[in-house]
Amino acid sequence: MSTRTKTGQRVYMPTADEDKAITRAALDDPDNLPLSDAEWVAVKPSVRGGRPCSAAPKQRITIRLSPDVVEQFRASGPGWQSRVDAALRDWLRNHSPDNF
Repeated sequence: MSTRTKTGQRVYMPTADEDKAITRAALDDPDNLPLSDAEWVAVKPSVRGGRPCSAAPKQRITIRLSPDVVEQFRASGPGWQSRVDAALRDWLRNHSPDNF
């Protein structure tokens, strides 16, 4: 039996008999025993996904920029939005937005 993920990737699921055979084989392997429910409870607090939370998270905004500016930053590769942020920070060191 198979199903598809949100991205369209096909995932094959074992039948009930195949699942029993897999579980039986795992239980028979002394070097690779499955975790018990109590062991999973102990492990879960230490399992974290994603990046750590930032002390100063960036804000999501909508901004209109000239096409050539966006094109040049995008052409510089991944992280281009961070480089736009750095360029604006650099500009603020020498200018005041109130006087523009």
